[in-house]
Amino acid sequence: MRLVTAAAVAATTVIGAGAAAVAVGRYAGDIALKPSPDDPFPGDSRLTVHSATENRIALTRSLATLRPGTYGLTGSGCHAVVGDVVHGVPHPADAVVRRLVRVTHGTLKPGNRMRLTPQVHVGSPRDALGLDCADVDVPGELGALPAWFLPGVRDTWVITVHGLGTTREHPMVVMPFLHRHRLPVLDLAYRNDVGAPRTADGLSHLGDTEWRDLDAAIRYAVRYGAQDIVLYGWSTGATMALRAAAHSALRARISGLVLDSPVLDRGATIRALAAARRVPRVLLPLVVRAAEGATGMPVDRPDSVDPDGLNVPILLFHGPDDLIAPWSASRSLAARRADLVTLQPVPHAPHAAMWNADPTGCEEALRRFLTPLM
Repeated sequence: MRLVTAAAVAATTVIGAGAAAVAVGRYAGDIALKPSPDDPFPGDSRLTVHSATENRIALTRSLATLRPGTYGLTGSGCHAVVGDVVHGVPHPADAVVRRLVRVTHGTLKPGNRMRLTPQVHVGSPRDALGLDCADVDVPGELGALPAWFLPGVRDTWVITVHGLGTTREHPMVVMPFLHRHRLPVLDLAYRNDVGAPRTADGLSHLGDTEWRDLDAAIRYAVRYGAQDIVLYGWSTGATMALRAAAHSALRARISGLVLDSPVLDRGATIRALAAARRVPRVLLPLVVRAAEGATGMPVDRPDSVDPDGLNVPILLFHGPDDLIAPWSASRSLAARRADLVTLQPVPHAPHAAMWNADPTGCEEALRRFLTPLM
């Protein structure tokens, strides 16, 4: 009798532990699919301000602070923009000195805890860049989608769409370039963004459903005069662009795609996001299963976009240091469609930050790619 009781207790314990693990997996799946600008990304560490002057800032020495390029610096009620590493100046051994471009708001003080982000600008294009823009509403299947429209004289429009953990402020990094080339720009906020309609689950579907909001933006652009459209997406925004190019009823109007760090391996991305939120490695398979159950996405199967169905030129920015969207998937896409895809590798760049790591190189590649499409 004691053996039966012991076996029953053991079975109950195992079942209870299993149920708890499933519950934790569901919770972790939810948080992995709700990334926000305040959440950590893989390789994203909190940095301490050691000192700040009018044009220089010393930050905690890390792989992140040693990266080349231009980034936003946010936290502690403050936002700033930092440029490249400054060499040859005195600094503590545990710090890195970077160029301080400007402080957008707040005050940089020693001890402030900050993080680097590819989202350089805050506010509207008018406030942040001095560019003329209009607030417009794009009719979407869930309701009105807020967007910024920047006028231009060309018949080719560029529709920009941000990705994981950022907002429609992120695409402002390329707006001065697009404005100089007189291209109209429609910068979209989509479902679950601030000010946009929310879905019942509130989860990111990594572009699997969100692409329909981009499709609505394509219809809007055509309605208001666009003859041709270039889609420019970052992260899941790049995945949305691929889906639109494959499935939109107006895909014939799409003349090109610019993709920065596309999410092509959803399982790897979900595991990376969950790990960044400190989910134990042993639970990551449960996280993927929970994400599939919550969203209906076949997470660990190949992406639903068939590369053989693509028929427009693609400029693909990506780099081997991306810890969220595997670089190998972009290389595979470029190899499979070498007739359409120009792969522009950017070393030392974190996820969706190819422009940040090499603004000059990226803009020259953009110029060469867009000139025949204008």
